[in-house]
Amino acid sequence: MPSAAAPDTSAPDTSRTANAPAPAKAPPAAERVYAYVKQAVLERHYEGGMLLTEGELAEAVGVSRTPVREALLRLEAEGLLKLYPKKGAMVLPVSAQEIADVVETRLLVEEHAARKAVPAAPALIAELEEQLAKMVELAASGDLAAVSVADRCFHAAIVRSAGNQILDRLYEQLRDRQLRMGVAVMHANPDRIAKNIAEHGEILQALRAGDTAAAVDAVHRHVSWVRNLAQGDVR
Repeated sequence: MPSAAAPDTSAPDTSRTANAPAPAKAPPAAERVYAYVKQAVLERHYEGGMLLTEGELAEAVGVSRTPVREALLRLEAEGLLKLYPKKGAMVLPVSAQEIADVVETRLLVEEHAARKAVPAAPALIAELEEQLAKMVELAASGDLAAVSVADRCFHAAIVRSAGNQILDRLYEQLRDRQLRMGVAVMHANPDRIAKNIAEHGEILQALRAGDTAAAVDAVHRHVSWVRNLAQGDVR
């Protein structure tokens, strides 16, 4: 009589599953709504004055209304939206006062950083050249939101080179406002895009030449034009 086969007592091969990367967890629902709405506002897919409803946003992101309310409260605290109970949230337009305040803060930080950037390190010059090349390429493709991101990265590199972490954090707090304003003014003044890129080139050239006065002057003229725009002067 044949004997019964001995049971396989060897441990199962789990090496493949043990080494497999764990699937990435999806961000919480409120975080997804927050990121979706914020990007749409910064890139002007949702323009100033537009009313957003909880139901529309919940459907767009594929979530319930509860995380939508949480995300909208967060965006209101950041000054991007104004909530109206039982109606929705209105996208706040960029005001002339906000533009003036941002420009004033940028001038204080960026002129100081331009002074400290001279003599510019080779790594800074290389980073500025890269961001400027990106701006030219993206402007040619018509991606104004991406142009605005490269624009901000150009200036942030100069600020970061100053080595002052407090100023760096202060400048970082302006990020969303700068991106939103940048996209808005480029849409309103498409003829200004080429001049904007040329002014970045002037800043780069002054830093490359080690000319502190020229660098500060180029930064001042470049940043100030946004305030002039708010006052009706688009030269």
